Amino acid sequence: MRIGPVARAAGGYEFIVWAPSAERVELKITAPEARTVAMERDAAGYRRCVLEALQPGARYLYELDGEALLPDPASPFQPEGVHGPSEVVDHDAFGWTDAAFRGVGLGDLILYELHLGTFTPQGDCDGAIERLDDLVELGVTGIEIMPVAAFPGRRNWGYDGVGLYAVHEAYGGPNALKRLVDAAHARGLSVVLDVVYNHLGPEGNYLGRFAPYFTSRYATPWGEAINFDGPESDYVREFFIENALYWLREFHIDALRLDAVHSIFDSSAYPFLSELRDRVAAFGEHSGRPRLLIAESDLNDSRMVRSREMFGHGMDAQWCDDFHHALHAVLTGERDGYYRDYGSARDLARAFESGYVYTGQYSPHRGRRHGNSTAGVAPARFVVSAQNHDQVGNRMLGERFSELLDASQRRVAAAAMLFSPFVPMLFMGEEYAESARFQYFVHHSDPALIAGVQTGRAEEFAEFFEHGEAPDPQSAETFERSRLTWELRRRPGHRELLAFYRDAIALRRRHPALAADTGSLYETRQPASAAPARVSTRLLEHDSVLVLERSRGGAEAVVIFNLSGERRAVTPPASAVGLQLLLASEDIGYGGAGTVPHGRITGEQELTLEPWSVVVLGSSL
Repeated sequence: MRIGPVARAAGGYEFIVWAPSAERVELKITAPEARTVAMERDAAGYRRCVLEALQPGARYLYELDGEALLPDPASPFQPEGVHGPSEVVDHDAFGWTDAAFRGVGLGDLILYELHLGTFTPQGDCDGAIERLDDLVELGVTGIEIMPVAAFPGRRNWGYDGVGLYAVHEAYGGPNALKRLVDAAHARGLSVVLDVVYNHLGPEGNYLGRFAPYFTSRYATPWGEAINFDGPESDYVREFFIENALYWLREFHIDALRLDAVHSIFDSSAYPFLSELRDRVAAFGEHSGRPRLLIAESDLNDSRMVRSREMFGHGMDAQWCDDFHHALHAVLTGERDGYYRDYGSARDLARAFESGYVYTGQYSPHRGRRHGNSTAGVAPARFVVSAQNHDQVGNRMLGERFSELLDASQRRVAAAAMLFSPFVPMLFMGEEYAESARFQYFVHHSDPALIAGVQTGRAEEFAEFFEHGEAPDPQSAETFERSRLTWELRRRPGHRELLAFYRDAIALRRRHPALAADTGSLYETRQPASAAPARVSTRLLEHDSVLVLERSRGGAEAVVIFNLSGERRAVTPPASAVGLQLLLASEDIGYGGAGTVPHGRITGEQELTLEPWSVVVLGSSL
């Protein structure tokens, strides 16, 4: 079943809304000509009516029991904001040109996370299109777009969405997002869309007026939990599953990133995530092209990405916070909050080998054991980052690595992410050391809600006030301060880092040993003739030098990191003998000291590693 205004082959639209809580539901057309149409109820509480002559662009509301006039829960567009009327959209009218695009495989993904409102001066989909060629030149193969579902006001991270089917009006609406996806596909870029199925925003959330979409049995950090396993939950699940299919079908999205699935509470025998995976897989099979699901979870539970046959949820991949935390703690020395669980090169080595640092051992921050084993899970099932919107924007001041690290450390951070066996994801602007902070911003209209957000944000960071005052989330200046400064890419100190990112990404893409390790993605037995990929680490020089060894199909690569502020002279491991230099972070062209090895590595020579540096050695290409 589809919901919202559904185009009919014979012309006009059928309107479908689930509203079992109301005695009477009427469709109110507000433009171009006002009229009211009674809706018929079926046994499940769905209401329907058909308007045979209605044209796209018509605006409408639902009236419940002669009192509440509300926008459609499945509205395809909210041109007047989340409190205004919904608008009918003709999805079939868009002229797609991407029929030949087959998507980018999981092992070939190099993602670039962006927020449409701050990515460009225009702050919309069309502005993002103008920068796609820069991303292609950088070498990434996919973009990950923070949520576009309609939210209150003009500015928001997107996680306060309430019109889950409507592309936010400030971003240009539904056709603008289609133009962006079509343009990305024309350049060979896959598109990942961030969707939020664990909560709705606090303003403009009318779902509960229509039906029992929420439950008091669970609590989330953002308010009421969604009813995925209680009475009437079959219809609630259908609403969200249909939403996922809507983005794939009508907008040609290649993958969905599912926000904070650890806050999706569901104790049923057939969990929502498993049902979603099955329905998306069926859609991919029907459409002739698989679509991916990428979960965000902080549980360190490998069942998230294990196949259904292995009693997992079967997600294609998940964000791996442990890799970020281990890398961040080593580079910055920070030990506040969850960073107290990390900080040694040994933690980073464990992250390289297992994805998770915590696979069942005691976590001091949590005060309990945390995680389980990732044995048998392909590394490509983990998406890793050195920076992302959460880890930057949820700092009190929103500082990036451009403030927290020096230039040599930033190159080490990039190399750790890009030469890992996982799927790497850049956060917009990191490739050229963007100086604009990425801060938390909202644009609510309710004074009480605004005050609550301001107070809550200030209290959250009270212990850090000695470092400054938390910015006002409601202020337009907070939003403007977060906008990228694209001209920095050409300036000294920025263009050198950009050159390093470009070369590192190019090396990853062309060297067989450095791509994401897809292993056996569904944990089936490899053919006897298949050469298994190998990932291993070792620590040298009092654990200040980390050696990452990777191989695949006869190709070899050894990545050596100096994770200290002192120069180190090390004897290369036996695995490096006979390999040649492929990349050195201290190359003068990257702003380094120029101390780089030359020629092939022998067993007797020493390698001199500058403070916070990395060299990549590999077999000939």
